[in-house]
Amino acid sequence: QVQLVESGGGLVQPGGSLRLSCAASGFTFRRYAMSWYRQAPGKERELVATVSGISSITNYADSVKGRFTISRDNGENTVYLQMNSLKVEDTAVYYCKARYSGSINLTYWGQGTQVTVSS
Repeated sequence: QVQLVESGGGLVQPGGSLRLSCAASGFTFRRYAMSWYRQAPGKERELVATVSGISSITNYADSVKGRFTISRDNGENTVYLQMNSLKVEDTAVYYCKARYSGSINLTYWGQGTQVTVSS
């Protein structure tokens, strides 16, 4: 059974930091590119960051470059999102996504974790 379980969300003041984790199980983790998405109220879900399966090449949305860092531990089947210098506009539900790196279209989503940036 495939599972993606996010954790680490919460309430933080502007300028603060949070570290999100996404624990994966039920599939061969290293064969999947892992991404973090977010969805704010009334807005579409948007891509925040992606890390590839084995080479761990990363990509970021312009809005988070220099503030967020995505990383993965293939031994622990976990992907992380370190979020620094948080802004009010970072408030959203953050979702973890796994996408198979091969030719078959396989995608899995987590249930999301709320991040609220407010003073």
